[in-house]
Amino acid sequence: MATLEEVARRAGCSVATASRALSEKGAVSDGSRRRVMKAAAELGYRASVMAAGRAARRPVIGLLIPSITNPVFATSVSIIQNRMLVAGHGVLIAQSNYDPAQEANAIAALLNERPTGLILTLCDAASYRPPIADMPPTVLMHNRPTPDFAAAVTTDNFAASRMITRHVIAHGHRRILFVSGSFSASDRARHRYEGHVETMQEAGLPPLPAVQVGFTEYDRLDLGEALRLTQPTAIIASNDLLALGVIGALKREGLSVPGDVSVAGFDGISIGRLIDPVLTTIDMPDVSMGAAAASLLLDIAEKDAPLRHLEIPFAFRSGGTVRTI
Repeated sequence: MATLEEVARRAGCSVATASRALSEKGAVSDGSRRRVMKAAAELGYRASVMAAGRAARRPVIGLLIPSITNPVFATSVSIIQNRMLVAGHGVLIAQSNYDPAQEANAIAALLNERPTGLILTLCDAASYRPPIADMPPTVLMHNRPTPDFAAAVTTDNFAASRMITRHVIAHGHRRILFVSGSFSASDRARHRYEGHVETMQEAGLPPLPAVQVGFTEYDRLDLGEALRLTQPTAIIASNDLLALGVIGALKREGLSVPGDVSVAGFDGISIGRLIDPVLTTIDMPDVSMGAAAASLLLDIAEKDAPLRHLEIPFAFRSGGTVRTI
């Protein structure tokens, strides 16, 4: 006996779209409805089987993030859950912990649940290859689109880094150290460093090699050797949590911020506004990113909308952690 999944595969649509077409409930384009009905007739699929399966199982989407402890991703999770709740979908959440091996296992586990669609934040989207050919509708969040995944919601990390680097240079800094999470674990961090390097070179300044650290090492960061080797007057961290770790590491070295070393970050998390002085950073649109990713996935999965790349704007936020020298 044919299954709903087989009908969806033959019709070239998602399981959720096939279900709505056969039950005549929910928005489905005329073209998709015709393809689903034709596939069901060819396979001898019975709608009563579909109805029983639909009643027994609530549709879900799979959500992969690097870490639930990072406020940026925690905010996106909350927004996505709320949006999916309204749409009648559950949300299965998995973490990669910034580890490509764990990422692969997490995505496999999500796929085992036969989700309506996926929202993924990958370690390195350009090098990622889907584990199966028939992937459900998928939207990348924070990653640039790829040949395998054309639907994505991003912000321009390269341009954001150019903005924050220009700000630091404008305050007289010439030796600027970039401290980052591992590039292999975050293509966002790599894009930010690339923007930093280009801006330094345009200003006629030699960019320093990035100091890469593990994404779980913020609270025990040791910058002693890097500071002695590079003697920076400013440090740009690839995210705000790391910037706070940098401030702690500088204090352990007996240095003040911004008196001895200026510090800037990315993300605009709220804790950066609670420290004294307030952290200079780039406000990333974490709320808008989650809402846009959820809406785009629903449009694709439920309405057969075209795959799109949505770019959400960022904003510079001046603080007191960068001083003029």
